[in-house]
Amino acid sequence: MSADPDEELVRGVGAGDPAAVKALVARKLPRILALAVRMLGDAAEAEDVAQETFVRIWRHASSWRRGNARFDSWVHRVTLNLCYDRLRRRREWVTDDLPEMVDPAALPDAHPQEDALRVEQALQGIAPRQREAIILVYYQEMSNIEAAAILEISVDALESLLSRGRRSLQAILTRDGADE
Repeated sequence: MSADPDEELVRGVGAGDPAAVKALVARKLPRILALAVRMLGDAAEAEDVAQETFVRIWRHASSWRRGNARFDSWVHRVTLNLCYDRLRRRREWVTDDLPEMVDPAALPDAHPQEDALRVEQALQGIAPRQREAIILVYYQEMSNIEAAAILEISVDALESLLSRGRRSLQAILTRDGADE
């Protein structure tokens, strides 16, 4: 296994070095936020998840030791677990209030980001494990080996999730396109 590129920073964070903390946040925050936003579909919740992820990093930095996985893989696993917790709480939330209905029709002044928004919305409609695999590989730009390690599955299982996820996305996007 090659040296972990985050190892020195993690040691610095564990030792209380403010420069290391700042550098680690600058290095990890964009990817953590992107992962959480795509998993949750809510920027405010994603910020909360990112904050909790960094709290856990700071708590465990002094005891972190390089093992089977890189630090980046551990951070992604923590972020995914925190997203799962929030998604579980959403399912358990009972209320008498009806959710605000959003008009799915395209606005007359639609922007070029419309397709990206459709894909982001479609991601929320596929199975969670498929969504995780797609986000890690295509959005977080991880190799199949890294993504499989984070998800604690084989590379073959990851590739199966990716294949089923792409088909599910295609079906949703095709159906939504036909509705317009």
